Amino acid sequence: MGRLSAIPLEYAHLRSPSTESRVMFKKFQPSTDISGQTAVKSSVQRSIRAGILSNWKIDSDTFESIWPKKENITLVKCRDHISIYALHGVPLFFQHFEGPFYPTLRLLHKYPFVLPTVRVDRGAIRFLLAGAHMMCPGFTSKGGSLPPAEEALPAETPVAILAEGKEHAIAIGITKLSTEDIKKVNKGVGVEVVTHLGDDLWALQKV
Repeated sequence: MGRLSAIPLEYAHLRSPSTESRVMFKKFQPSTDISGQTAVKSSVQRSIRAGILSNWKIDSDTFESIWPKKENITLVKCRDHISIYALHGVPLFFQHFEGPFYPTLRLLHKYPFVLPTVRVDRGAIRFLLAGAHMMCPGFTSKGGSLPPAEEALPAETPVAILAEGKEHAIAIGITKLSTEDIKKVNKGVGVEVVTHLGDDLWALQKV
């Protein structure tokens, strides 16, 4: 990816390589970065199903339409301890180490309610699509938004990242501070991006 130029001062920190290197699917190549595929044991599938139902904003009937109980998923093992879970070759969700399960962005577009949402201002869009993590001011400035205090999200919550003027989520991330602390601190990384529109997971429609 080429160097960003003419960066406004309020976004200058987003070009730092250290803030981009942790995005999971940057320079991800299936031919070299997938080490194998294995069937998932029934007991593990039950555990995965229970974990997703308890953490996503989804009911069992809706989840059944995504992943029917009679269907077996496949674990796609990838570099850097990334696990992609696919149904009939279609990636549905993924996990890093033993962390939370994230829906793919394509799945999120079909079921946009499964994750809580945050929104960045219009000026952050090109940096987000380049793989930069999102700084607190992107959510607190005009055009950005966070849940109200009564619906505050704790740190380490998977979120859908929307952008000013855009209907659908353009990325998925995980909060590094609570949403109330993002408002109060208003500096540093607020949400780490794990996948975004146009990255290599987005391109991976079948495995």
